[in-house]
Amino acid sequence: MAIIDIQPATPKDVPLILDFIKSLAEYERLSHQVVATEEILHQSLFGAERRYAEVIIAYYQDDDKYKEKVPAGFALFFHNFSTFLGRPGLYLEDLFVKPEFRGTGIGKRLLIQLATLAKERQCGRYEWVVLDWNEPSRKFYEALGAEPHAEWIIHRVEGKSLDALAAM
Repeated sequence: MAIIDIQPATPKDVPLILDFIKSLAEYERLSHQVVATEEILHQSLFGAERRYAEVIIAYYQDDDKYKEKVPAGFALFFHNFSTFLGRPGLYLEDLFVKPEFRGTGIGKRLLIQLATLAKERQCGRYEWVVLDWNEPSRKFYEALGAEPHAEWIIHRVEGKSLDALAAM
């Protein structure tokens, strides 16, 4: 029988989190954009002044191949705020399940854990984005009740454009 255990990440998990991020970037064909380091992640996720995001990690164990719990997936999330609802929201930045564990229910369990957390924290919404070409993920999310909102277009300012805007 398979066991899926979801745990909050701790500072010792930073190398694992970075490995998950790099694996996700490779899957999304965006490895060239990863500049995060263990030091940056440690400060952003566990820094003393402010914690910018949180991570949960899924561990998998079964009676056959994985006799001990092994890290199989992760979700990185943070809070945003809805002025219309007057409440915080939970924003899922990254969800990744290692290929060998896909189809085991880990992705669903991570999403359920975050939905539960959103309810516990009295969030008015729980949202994320998915790449338009990622049809398997889109179908998976929609099967769980997520609704695409094509009328909202993401705008992003980063790198030199962010520097220029801040300098105006």
